Amino acid sequence: MLSVHTSPLDQPGTGDAGGMNVYVTELAHALARRGTQVEIFTRATASSQPRKVEVSDGVTVRHVVAGPFEGLDKNDLPGQLCAFTAGVLRAEARHHEGWYDVVHTHYWLSGQVGWLAADRWDVPLVHTMHTLARVKNAALAPGDAPEPLGRIIGEEQVVAESDALVASTDAEADDLVRDYAADPARVHVVPPGVDLDLFSPDPGSASAGDGAARRERRRALRAGLGLPTDGGLVLFAGRVQPLKGPDVLVRALGVLAERGEPVPTLVVLGGPSGRPTAVRELEALAYQVGVSDRLVVRPPVPRDELARWYRAADVVAVPSHNESFGLVAAEAEASGTPVVAAAVGGLRTVVEDQVSGVLVPDHDPETWARVLGDLLADDERLAALGDGARRAGERFGWDTAALRMLDVYAQARKVRAAR
Repeated sequence: MLSVHTSPLDQPGTGDAGGMNVYVTELAHALARRGTQVEIFTRATASSQPRKVEVSDGVTVRHVVAGPFEGLDKNDLPGQLCAFTAGVLRAEARHHEGWYDVVHTHYWLSGQVGWLAADRWDVPLVHTMHTLARVKNAALAPGDAPEPLGRIIGEEQVVAESDALVASTDAEADDLVRDYAADPARVHVVPPGVDLDLFSPDPGSASAGDGAARRERRRALRAGLGLPTDGGLVLFAGRVQPLKGPDVLVRALGVLAERGEPVPTLVVLGGPSGRPTAVRELEALAYQVGVSDRLVVRPPVPRDELARWYRAADVVAVPSHNESFGLVAAEAEASGTPVVAAAVGGLRTVVEDQVSGVLVPDHDPETWARVLGDLLADDERLAALGDGARRAGERFGWDTAALRMLDVYAQARKVRAAR
């Protein structure tokens, strides 16, 4: 596997680390459980990083030196793809001819490298986009910069050269065919998974129970996490950047405050991405709309702690302007917490409207204030959606994803042979 711009070992939730890191790591582990040897190549970002890390049986991460260790933004990385490719090819040369059976790349930068590596080794190229520039540009957040033409051209090249393209949802598959002229026969839908052992409801919450019991469980969790124990609590988990839309939630709280309605606590569990001042800007916005006392910002936490935060919340909010899937939403559902999400991209597949959560048709703070206010005021509805969320989350599992991906690899080999 190739993941140029972000390492699977990085903590998701800040910088360029997000759902893709989780995807690569969890898929690799699931493939390894089925006897597949997985090597993940990523760019070294510190001189102290070991060149090779044995993550688990069957999964190895290799750090490739390509350009300066620090100070490179994701947009600067196209200039380092040649150096990264050279490092990947050298690593294979140290093994022996025919060491790799398939190249699976993630994000368009990795696809450019994988294109050359797969051609050199005469093996199939399988690519997962994770985000698409044309789709992202069609739904930009206010003030966000559009993706450059160079990326669009790069994506087009990867689509044309791949023996198989992996989409997370049917909607993403349609985007690939419509916007990038992908061959429908080479597009395969493989939904990502969720670690269902890690992300599960609190003991006792699988049965409906009464609203008072649910509130007590959440209150105890919040106390343990150092969070306010009274009133509603909305959790946002992810990078603080315009694309993810945390500002929509802050403005929605401002609308509730202006109306004199109960204002929930908004917990932002994440760090800045794109701009180092992103968190301070969000806090300044909260001050401007009069809800500074209702905003709690915490750094991202390890995944083995994240489920506790999901369970502590009344709802998990995902106001993104675009998501190819929406891993946070799936994890929250598996943890038994309803999700309020923007009706965009893969979120329309992950969240079952009025069953596991609520899909919001726009990014208007007035709309979000109404949806959140109505939901938090209705314990019975919250309980029903929590039960629906648990059932919806159980649809996703990494072992299922790995089995389907192995089938994609087999089909890609047939396409490669025919080409």
